[in-house]
Amino acid sequence: MTIKERISYFSKLGDFLNNFKAEDTSALNLSEIDRKYFDQLEKKVNSAVHHNGWFTKENVLFSLDQWSKALSSGNLERWLSPYDFPEEQTPKTIAIIMAGNIPLVGFHDFLSVLISGNNVLIKQSDNDKQLLPLICAYLTELNSEFESKIRITKDRLEDFDAVIATGSNNTARYFEYYFKNKPNIIRKNRNSVAIITGEESKEELKLLSEDIFRYYGLGCRNVSKLFLPRNYDFDHFFKGIFHWNDIINQNKYANNYDYNKAVYLMSQFNILDNGFLMLKEDENYGSPISVLFYEYYDDQNQLQQHLEEEAEKLQCVVRKEASVKNEVKFGETQHPKLWDYADGVDTIQFLINLN
Repeated sequence: MTIKERISYFSKLGDFLNNFKAEDTSALNLSEIDRKYFDQLEKKVNSAVHHNGWFTKENVLFSLDQWSKALSSGNLERWLSPYDFPEEQTPKTIAIIMAGNIPLVGFHDFLSVLISGNNVLIKQSDNDKQLLPLICAYLTELNSEFESKIRITKDRLEDFDAVIATGSNNTARYFEYYFKNKPNIIRKNRNSVAIITGEESKEELKLLSEDIFRYYGLGCRNVSKLFLPRNYDFDHFFKGIFHWNDIINQNKYANNYDYNKAVYLMSQFNILDNGFLMLKEDENYGSPISVLFYEYYDDQNQLQQHLEEEAEKLQCVVRKEASVKNEVKFGETQHPKLWDYADGVDTIQFLINLN
Protein backbone atom coordinates (compact mmCIF):
# COMPACT_ATOMS: atom_id res chain seq x y z
CA MET A 1 0.00 0.00 0.00
CA THR A 2 1.17 3.50 -0.78
CA ILE A 3 0.82 6.39 1.63
CA LYS A 4 -2.01 7.76 -0.54
CA GLU A 5 -3.83 4.45 -0.36
CA ARG A 6 -3.44 4.28 3.42
CA ILE A 7 -4.81 7.81 3.73
CA SER A 8 -7.80 6.84 1.60
CA TYR A 9 -8.60 3.81 3.75
CA PHE A 10 -8.49 5.73 7.01
CA SER A 11 -10.54 8.49 5.40
CA LYS A 12 -13.15 5.84 4.53
CA LEU A 13 -13.06 4.73 8.16
CA GLY A 14 -13.76 8.34 9.14
CA ASP A 15 -16.72 8.43 6.73
CA PHE A 16 -18.03 5.18 8.21
CA LEU A 17 -17.87 6.57 11.75
CA ASN A 18 -19.45 9.81 10.61
CA ASN A 19 -22.34 7.96 8.98
CA PHE A 20 -22.73 5.76 12.06
CA LYS A 21 -23.73 8.76 14.18
CA ALA A 22 -26.53 9.72 11.75
CA GLU A 23 -30.01 9.30 13.21
CA ASP A 24 -31.48 8.16 9.88
CA THR A 25 -29.07 6.02 7.86
CA SER A 26 -31.73 5.02 5.34
CA ALA A 27 -31.17 8.31 3.49
CA LEU A 28 -27.42 7.71 3.22
CA ASN A 29 -25.73 6.20 0.20
CA LEU A 30 -23.94 3.50 2.17
CA SER A 31 -21.43 1.06 0.81
CA GLU A 32 -22.00 -2.65 1.24
CA ILE A 33 -19.17 -2.79 3.78
CA ASP A 34 -20.64 0.06 5.82
CA ARG A 35 -24.05 -1.61 5.95
CA LYS A 36 -22.40 -4.84 7.05
CA TYR A 37 -20.53 -3.16 9.93
CA PHE A 38 -23.18 -0.73 11.21
CA ASP A 39 -25.02 -3.30 13.30
CA GLN A 40 -21.76 -4.82 14.49
CA LEU A 41 -20.49 -1.45 15.69
CA GLU A 42 -23.77 -0.78 17.49
CA LYS A 43 -23.37 -4.09 19.32
CA LYS A 44 -19.74 -3.29 20.19
CA VAL A 45 -20.73 0.12 21.55
CA ASN A 46 -23.32 -1.52 23.80
CA SER A 47 -20.80 -4.16 24.80
CA ALA A 48 -18.25 -1.49 25.74
CA VAL A 49 -20.86 0.27 27.89
CA HIS A 50 -21.77 -3.01 29.59
CA HIS A 51 -18.13 -4.03 30.15
CA ASN A 52 -16.87 -0.75 31.63
CA GLY A 53 -19.09 1.36 33.87
CA TRP A 54 -17.17 4.52 33.00
CA PHE A 55 -17.84 4.05 29.29
CA THR A 56 -21.32 5.52 29.06
CA LYS A 57 -22.92 5.40 25.63
CA GLU A 58 -22.67 9.18 25.41
CA ASN A 59 -18.93 9.11 25.99
CA VAL A 60 -18.29 6.20 23.63
CA LEU A 61 -20.24 7.93 20.87
CA PHE A 62 -18.43 11.18 21.65
CA SER A 63 -15.09 9.43 21.09
CA LEU A 64 -16.27 7.89 17.81
CA ASP A 65 -17.54 11.28 16.70
CA GLN A 66 -14.18 12.96 17.39
CA TRP A 67 -12.38 10.32 15.33
CA SER A 68 -14.90 10.64 12.51
CA LYS A 69 -14.02 14.33 12.29
CA ALA A 70 -10.27 13.80 12.65
CA LEU A 71 -10.08 11.14 9.93
CA SER A 72 -10.98 13.35 7.00
CA SER A 73 -8.72 13.21 3.96
CA GLY A 74 -7.89 16.91 4.50
CA ASN A 75 -6.81 16.36 8.10
CA LEU A 76 -4.82 13.25 7.24
CA GLU A 77 -2.99 14.96 4.37
CA ARG A 78 -2.27 18.07 6.43
CA TRP A 79 -0.93 15.92 9.26
CA LEU A 80 1.38 13.84 7.09
CA SER A 81 2.51 16.41 4.51
CA PRO A 82 5.53 17.71 6.52
CA TYR A 83 7.12 14.25 6.70
CA ASP A 84 9.46 12.53 4.26
CA PHE A 85 8.42 8.90 4.17
CA PRO A 86 10.96 6.49 2.68
CA GLU A 87 10.00 5.46 -0.84
CA GLU A 88 11.05 1.91 -0.07
CA GLN A 89 10.99 0.59 3.44
CA THR A 90 10.89 -2.69 5.25
CA PRO A 91 7.93 -2.46 7.63
CA LYS A 92 8.81 -2.55 11.31
CA THR A 93 6.61 -4.24 13.88
CA ILE A 94 5.63 -1.77 16.58
CA ALA A 95 4.21 -3.07 19.85
CA ILE A 96 1.62 -0.80 21.43
CA ILE A 97 0.60 -1.22 25.06
CA MET A 98 -2.66 0.68 25.38
CA ALA A 99 -4.25 2.34 28.37
CA GLY A 100 -7.96 1.93 29.01
CA ASN A 101 -9.04 5.10 30.77
CA ILE A 102 -11.19 6.50 27.95
CA PRO A 103 -12.69 4.92 24.81
CA LEU A 104 -10.15 4.29 22.01
CA VAL A 105 -7.44 6.09 23.96
CA GLY A 106 -4.71 4.21 22.05
CA PHE A 107 -6.13 4.82 18.59
CA HIS A 108 -3.71 7.61 17.62
CA ASP A 109 -0.73 5.31 18.15
CA PHE A 110 -2.48 2.56 16.18
CA LEU A 111 -3.21 5.01 13.36
CA SER A 112 0.34 6.38 13.36
CA VAL A 113 1.92 2.94 13.03
CA LEU A 114 -0.30 1.74 10.21
CA ILE A 115 -0.45 4.93 8.20
CA SER A 116 3.36 5.15 8.26
CA GLY A 117 3.51 1.74 6.57
CA ASN A 118 4.48 -0.34 9.59
CA ASN A 119 2.92 -3.34 11.30
CA VAL A 120 1.25 -3.18 14.69
CA LEU A 121 1.24 -5.61 17.60
CA ILE A 122 -1.42 -4.53 20.10
CA LYS A 123 -1.74 -5.26 23.79
CA GLN A 124 -5.13 -3.90 24.82
CA SER A 125 -6.33 -2.89 28.24
CA ASP A 126 -9.14 -5.06 29.59
CA ASN A 127 -11.06 -1.82 30.19
CA ASP A 128 -11.16 -0.90 26.49
CA LYS A 129 -11.09 -3.95 24.27
CA GLN A 130 -14.43 -3.87 22.44
CA LEU A 131 -14.14 -1.22 19.73
CA LEU A 132 -10.67 -1.53 18.23
CA PRO A 133 -10.95 -5.15 17.00
CA LEU A 134 -14.02 -4.18 14.97
CA ILE A 135 -12.16 -1.21 13.47
CA CYS A 136 -9.36 -3.60 12.52
CA ALA A 137 -11.88 -5.91 10.87
CA TYR A 138 -13.38 -2.98 8.97
CA LEU A 139 -9.97 -1.91 7.64
CA THR A 140 -9.28 -5.49 6.58
CA GLU A 141 -12.55 -5.48 4.61
CA LEU A 142 -11.30 -2.38 2.80
CA ASN A 143 -7.96 -4.01 1.99
CA SER A 144 -6.97 -7.55 2.94
CA GLU A 145 -3.33 -6.46 3.35
CA PHE A 146 -4.28 -5.01 6.75
CA GLU A 147 -4.85 -8.54 8.05
CA SER A 148 -1.12 -9.29 7.96
CA LYS A 149 -0.25 -5.86 9.35
CA ILE A 150 -2.42 -5.99 12.50
CA ARG A 151 -2.10 -8.40 15.39
CA ILE A 152 -3.85 -8.20 18.76
CA THR A 153 -2.44 -10.39 21.50
CA LYS A 154 -3.23 -11.28 25.09
CA ASP A 155 0.11 -13.00 25.50
CA ARG A 156 3.60 -11.75 26.21
CA LEU A 157 4.87 -9.36 23.56
CA GLU A 158 7.40 -10.98 21.26
CA ASP A 159 9.02 -10.33 17.87
CA PHE A 160 8.74 -6.56 17.63
CA ASP A 161 11.17 -3.80 16.67
CA ALA A 162 9.99 -0.89 18.83
CA VAL A 163 7.36 -0.17 21.46
CA ILE A 164 4.92 2.55 22.44
CA ALA A 165 3.64 2.02 25.97
CA THR A 166 1.23 4.10 28.01
CA GLY A 167 0.69 3.72 31.73
CA SER A 168 1.14 5.25 35.14
CA ASN A 169 4.40 6.55 36.59
CA ASN A 170 4.79 3.20 38.35
CA THR A 171 4.26 1.06 35.25
CA ALA A 172 6.50 3.42 33.26
CA ARG A 173 9.47 2.39 35.43
CA TYR A 174 8.73 -1.23 34.57
CA PHE A 175 8.35 -0.38 30.88
CA GLU A 176 11.63 1.57 30.83
CA TYR A 177 13.49 -1.38 32.30
CA TYR A 178 11.77 -4.08 30.28
CA PHE A 179 12.08 -2.28 26.93
CA LYS A 180 15.45 -0.64 27.53
CA ASN A 181 16.98 -2.44 24.56
CA LYS A 182 14.24 -1.41 22.12
CA PRO A 183 13.48 2.01 20.60
CA ASN A 184 10.54 3.22 22.65
CA ILE A 185 8.07 5.89 23.59
CA ILE A 186 7.08 5.47 27.24
CA ARG A 187 4.20 7.64 28.41
CA LYS A 188 3.68 8.44 32.09
CA ASN A 189 1.03 10.23 34.13
CA ARG A 190 0.22 13.70 32.88
CA ASN A 191 -2.45 16.17 33.86
CA SER A 192 -4.01 19.27 32.39
CA VAL A 193 -4.52 22.62 34.10
CA ALA A 194 -6.53 25.75 33.38
CA ILE A 195 -5.55 29.36 34.03
CA ILE A 196 -8.42 31.58 35.17
CA THR A 197 -8.15 35.39 35.11
CA GLY A 198 -11.50 36.20 36.73
CA GLU A 199 -12.74 37.91 33.57
CA GLU A 200 -14.28 34.83 31.98
CA SER A 201 -17.93 34.94 30.95
CA LYS A 202 -20.46 32.31 31.98
CA GLU A 203 -20.35 30.89 28.44
CA GLU A 204 -16.55 30.60 28.56
CA LEU A 205 -16.72 28.75 31.87
CA LYS A 206 -19.34 26.50 30.31
CA LEU A 207 -16.78 25.59 27.64
CA LEU A 208 -14.19 24.94 30.34
CA SER A 209 -16.57 22.57 32.11
CA GLU A 210 -16.39 20.27 29.07
CA ASP A 211 -12.63 20.05 29.63
CA ILE A 212 -13.25 19.14 33.26
CA PHE A 213 -16.13 16.65 33.12
CA ARG A 214 -15.95 14.87 29.74
CA TYR A 215 -15.08 11.19 30.35
CA TYR A 216 -15.60 11.97 34.06
CA GLY A 217 -12.17 13.56 34.20
CA LEU A 218 -10.36 10.28 33.51
CA GLY A 219 -8.28 11.48 30.56
CA CYS A 220 -4.88 13.15 30.69
CA ARG A 221 -6.39 16.01 28.66
CA ASN A 222 -9.05 16.61 31.31
CA VAL A 223 -8.47 19.69 33.45
CA SER A 224 -7.73 18.52 36.98
CA LYS A 225 -6.48 21.81 38.44
CA LEU A 226 -7.25 25.53 38.26
CA PHE A 227 -4.85 28.43 38.73
CA LEU A 228 -6.81 31.38 40.10
CA PRO A 229 -6.16 35.03 40.98
CA ARG A 230 -6.50 35.82 44.66
CA ASN A 231 -9.98 36.78 45.86
CA TYR A 232 -11.52 34.90 42.94
CA ASP A 233 -15.33 34.66 42.95
CA PHE A 234 -15.98 30.91 43.14
CA ASP A 235 -19.72 31.48 42.85
CA HIS A 236 -19.17 32.70 39.29
CA PHE A 237 -17.26 29.49 38.48
CA PHE A 238 -19.93 27.24 39.99
CA LYS A 239 -22.67 28.98 38.00
CA GLY A 240 -20.70 28.51 34.81
CA ILE A 241 -20.37 24.74 35.25
CA PHE A 242 -23.78 24.05 36.78
CA HIS A 243 -25.24 22.48 33.61
CA TRP A 244 -23.06 19.42 34.37
CA ASN A 245 -24.93 18.80 37.65
CA ASP A 246 -26.56 15.60 36.31
CA ILE A 247 -23.17 13.91 36.43
CA ILE A 248 -23.83 13.12 40.09
CA ASN A 249 -26.52 10.68 38.93
CA GLN A 250 -23.87 8.40 37.45
CA ASN A 251 -23.30 5.75 40.13
CA LYS A 252 -19.55 5.32 39.79
CA TYR A 253 -18.99 9.07 39.80
CA ALA A 254 -21.34 9.52 42.77
CA ASN A 255 -19.52 6.81 44.72
CA ASN A 256 -16.22 8.63 44.20
CA TYR A 257 -17.81 11.92 45.18
CA ASP A 258 -19.23 10.48 48.42
CA TYR A 259 -15.98 8.74 49.30
CA ASN A 260 -13.74 11.73 48.66
CA LYS A 261 -16.08 14.06 50.49
CA ALA A 262 -16.08 11.78 53.54
CA VAL A 263 -12.27 11.58 53.51
CA TYR A 264 -11.87 15.35 53.25
CA LEU A 265 -14.41 16.06 55.98
CA MET A 266 -12.87 13.52 58.36
CA SER A 267 -9.44 15.00 57.64
CA GLN A 268 -10.88 18.48 58.27
CA PHE A 269 -9.72 19.83 54.92
CA ASN A 270 -11.30 23.03 53.72
CA ILE A 271 -13.27 22.27 50.56
CA LEU A 272 -15.77 24.10 48.40
CA ASP A 273 -18.68 21.92 47.31
CA ASN A 274 -21.59 22.51 44.95
CA GLY A 275 -23.20 19.09 45.27
CA PHE A 276 -21.43 17.42 42.34
CA LEU A 277 -17.87 18.80 42.38
CA MET A 278 -15.47 19.67 45.19
CA LEU A 279 -12.71 22.25 44.97
CA LYS A 280 -9.65 21.76 47.16
CA GLU A 281 -6.61 24.02 47.44
CA ASP A 282 -3.65 21.77 46.65
CA GLU A 283 -0.23 22.09 44.99
CA ASN A 284 -0.57 18.74 43.20
CA TYR A 285 -1.89 18.33 39.67
CA GLY A 286 -3.73 15.02 39.69
CA SER A 287 -7.02 15.42 41.54
CA PRO A 288 -9.32 12.48 42.35
CA ILE A 289 -12.54 11.94 40.42
CA SER A 290 -15.19 14.50 41.48
CA VAL A 291 -12.47 16.83 42.83
CA LEU A 292 -10.74 19.78 41.22
CA PHE A 293 -7.57 21.16 42.77
CA TYR A 294 -6.84 24.86 42.71
CA GLU A 295 -3.93 27.14 43.50
CA TYR A 296 -3.68 30.92 43.64
CA TYR A 297 -1.23 33.00 41.62
CA ASP A 298 -0.13 36.62 41.99
CA ASP A 299 1.67 37.22 38.69
CA GLN A 300 0.78 35.62 35.34
CA ASN A 301 4.36 35.86 34.05
CA GLN A 302 5.67 34.00 37.08
CA LEU A 303 2.90 31.42 36.66
CA GLN A 304 3.84 30.98 33.01
CA GLN A 305 7.46 30.39 33.96
CA HIS A 306 6.41 27.90 36.62
CA LEU A 307 4.28 25.92 34.17
CA GLU A 308 7.10 25.84 31.64
CA GLU A 309 9.35 24.36 34.32
CA GLU A 310 6.66 21.75 35.06
CA ALA A 311 6.05 20.92 31.39
CA GLU A 312 7.01 17.25 31.81
CA LYS A 313 4.03 16.79 34.13
CA LEU A 314 1.47 18.58 31.97
CA GLN A 315 -0.50 17.50 28.93
CA CYS A 316 -2.50 20.68 28.30
CA VAL A 317 -2.48 24.21 29.64
CA VAL A 318 -5.93 25.65 29.06
CA ARG A 319 -6.86 29.33 29.05
CA LYS A 320 -9.37 31.72 27.50
CA GLU A 321 -6.90 32.98 24.89
CA ALA A 322 -4.32 30.34 24.05
CA SER A 323 -1.29 32.29 22.84
CA VAL A 324 1.66 30.03 23.59
CA LYS A 325 2.53 26.78 21.84
CA ASN A 326 0.82 23.76 23.39
CA GLU A 327 -1.81 25.94 25.08
CA VAL A 328 -5.45 25.09 24.40
CA LYS A 329 -8.55 27.27 24.43
CA PHE A 330 -11.48 26.53 26.72
CA GLY A 331 -13.60 23.65 25.45
CA GLU A 332 -10.97 22.19 23.12
CA THR A 333 -9.00 19.70 25.20
CA GLN A 334 -11.11 16.75 24.03
CA HIS A 335 -10.88 17.80 20.38
CA PRO A 336 -7.18 17.28 19.64
CA LYS A 337 -5.91 17.46 16.08
CA LEU A 338 -3.94 14.60 14.57
CA TRP A 339 -0.77 16.66 14.94
CA ASP A 340 -1.38 17.31 18.66
CA TYR A 341 0.92 14.58 19.92
CA ALA A 342 0.57 13.15 23.40
CA ASP A 343 3.40 14.32 25.67
CA GLY A 344 4.70 16.43 22.77
CA VAL A 345 6.46 13.37 21.28
CA ASP A 346 6.24 13.25 17.48
CA THR A 347 5.14 9.66 16.94
CA ILE A 348 5.41 9.76 13.15
CA GLN A 349 8.98 11.08 13.21
CA PHE A 350 9.87 8.42 15.78
CA LEU A 351 8.59 5.75 13.37
CA ILE A 352 10.36 7.24 10.35
CA ASN A 353 13.65 7.31 12.27
CA LEU A 354 13.46 3.54 12.79
CA ASN A 355 14.36 2.98 9.13
